[in-house]
Amino acid sequence: MILRFLNLQGLAGLAATALFAILLIAAKIDVRHWRKQSGQFEQLYHGEQAAFARTVAGYRAAADAARAADRAAADRVAAEQRHVNERTAHDYEARLAAARDRARGVQHASGAAPADPCGRGGAPVPGLSIAPCRPHEAASENRLPPADALLATEQAIQLDELINWVRAQGSVDPNAGRKP
Repeated sequence: MILRFLNLQGLAGLAATALFAILLIAAKIDVRHWRKQSGQFEQLYHGEQAAFARTVAGYRAAADAARAADRAAADRVAAEQRHVNERTAHDYEARLAAARDRARGVQHASGAAPADPCGRGGAPVPGLSIAPCRPHEAASENRLPPADALLATEQAIQLDELINWVRAQGSVDPNAGRKP
């Protein structure tokens, strides 16, 4: 009975069936291979997605930490600057009060001085300047009037304290205590 089917058409049918069976087996092997590869690619994909999520979370955490560090540094710098401002204002007021006290002392001392501090007793000679009695009078001869001298002293103190303030503010390091 098998011999009846072994003619040319039968042999072609058997060959086609064998070829299709081989192709089916190859397709099954290929499907297994690509399923395995698909599983590996899916694992890689999920791994990449997880790594990306960790990276984003890390950057967000680092940005939050940097913002917190910046806020802390800004608060520290503001506190240092307030301290410098208060110290400079206190020093300025103290120096100004001391200068004003000295000026009042000089005014009181000069107000109690006799009309002729040299005590020469004689009348001054017209047309001639009165010679100074003591060396300090000669030095103070061409100076400012007491009110102007006090004003100049106050302005000098103000400028000096401004210079001190600028130096102190410049010495406040906004990056102190930060990691490089």
